[in-house]
Amino acid sequence: MTIKPGTLYGIGVGPGDPDLLTVKAIHVLQKVDIVYTAASTKNDYSLAVNIARAHIPAETEIRTLAFPMTKDRHATHQAWEANARTIAAVTAAGRQAAFLTLGDPLTFSTFGYILKYMRRLFPDLPVVTVPGITAYQASAAALNMPLVEGEQSLLVVSGAYGGNRLAGQIEKPDTVVFMKAYRNVNGICAALENADMLAHSAGVVRCSLPEQEIVADVKTLESRSPNYWTLIIARKTDPYAPQEE
Repeated sequence: MTIKPGTLYGIGVGPGDPDLLTVKAIHVLQKVDIVYTAASTKNDYSLAVNIARAHIPAETEIRTLAFPMTKDRHATHQAWEANARTIAAVTAAGRQAAFLTLGDPLTFSTFGYILKYMRRLFPDLPVVTVPGITAYQASAAALNMPLVEGEQSLLVVSGAYGGNRLAGQIEKPDTVVFMKAYRNVNGICAALENADMLAHSAGVVRCSLPEQEIVADVKTLESRSPNYWTLIIARKTDPYAPQEE
């Protein structure tokens, strides 16, 4: 008898506040057999699981997949492929699975790597992506800062290597978001200053969590201990000024 394969659901659980989990994500979590989550090889803690835990039935199995935090590309690719094969073996056997990720599954997400290998190695196994609220959307809401309007442009980049991506833009965007702006704040601030965007910038630390912090002067982040959950949004112009026609 031919077994009908199960589906892998990539679920974005949002930035941290359980109330920002989508209704669709909740419905999927209540019907899957297994929930997968990513963790560092150094620990098995998962913020994504903690966010979604209230909506995961007690009998649902939760499995942690290890993703090494290393610059060794060979090691990371090996882990991505091995984890994709682990999930594929489960769904090929007819079970329904979910892979939880913070924010949105297709925006700076571990699920994106799993998806690549699933599409490449197991193209016949069904995969459904359930979008989630990103940290920069929630941060903009926390700041009450419009991101873009009209014909304005938005650049979303990783801040792990400072402000290089912004500095390399010949035509600067109207708004820039630096995700993971925790290690190279000096470079980010320098790039914002050179782009004339520092005056209209703000930071959000641990967005939507109980200990969320708004940082009005992002330069103060230069002298603080880095926090992984730090995001910076900056604009060319005052976000509350009337837009020029």
